[in-house]
Amino acid sequence: MSTLKINQKELFPIGLGTWHMGEDQEKREQELQALRTGIEHGAVVLDTAEMYGNGDSERLVGEAIQSFNREDLFLISKVYPWNASKKQLPISLDNSLKRLETDYLDLYLLHWTGNIPIEETIEALEDAKEAGKIKAWGVSNFDVKDLKEMYDKENSQNCQVNQVLYNLGERGIEFDLLPFMQEKQLPLIAYAPIAQGDRLGGDLTKNAKLQEIAKNHQSTIFQILLAWSIRHGQTLAIPQSGKAEHVIENIKAAEIELTDEEIEKLDKEFPPPTSKQPLAII
Repeated sequence: MSTLKINQKELFPIGLGTWHMGEDQEKREQELQALRTGIEHGAVVLDTAEMYGNGDSERLVGEAIQSFNREDLFLISKVYPWNASKKQLPISLDNSLKRLETDYLDLYLLHWTGNIPIEETIEALEDAKEAGKIKAWGVSNFDVKDLKEMYDKENSQNCQVNQVLYNLGERGIEFDLLPFMQEKQLPLIAYAPIAQGDRLGGDLTKNAKLQEIAKNHQSTIFQILLAWSIRHGQTLAIPQSGKAEHVIENIKAAEIELTDEEIEKLDKEFPPPTSKQPLAII
């Protein structure tokens, strides 16, 4: 089982995504249990954002982590592009910290590109780091041109990750973005790593190749999708699940090592890109 390093910290390659969590009070206890179960089984990365449920996701995470040692966790949140100015970012960050009931974030991401100059956002993020409110910062939904623009700016080398959509059905980043990130030694955080069925042209559970490979590993198709997403050892996958049993299944996917033959079969079934693709976003 591989780990990856973000900001000099070794991390288990599967974390806990929280998009759409915390929004339904009737599911709150179930979702709290799912997050706590994930942490107990080694998924110490929790990814959230001020956007998710207008802060409700952060509140859910804040409640879920109270019985754990904060130093054992790796908390990620994200700032809206329009809040990423020198004046507003500290306010957004303080609000996120309050909702999360913590003093600092391990990683704070610019959620996507916006109208505020990236050099101003970098300055605000560096100030937050100096103040001890974040350990590190990164970006999300940045394509190659966005990263190149960023890397022209002062302190841009301190960017720790780029979080983008990546799964077996959305492989567009493999053409140019992923190679560029590898060149820059910039880790990938893959959101939605368990692809939606309609994004792969039908119900995944009915795909014969995936069924065959899942049977080989005595696993589910969704575990194979997760294992595929982290196969290179340079990706942190953050699947979202509000059910404890699914969270455990997701975590166990890190134990699956796909063979070269299996990866070749998946490449034939879901071909990698042969040209530049627009950055996929959901």
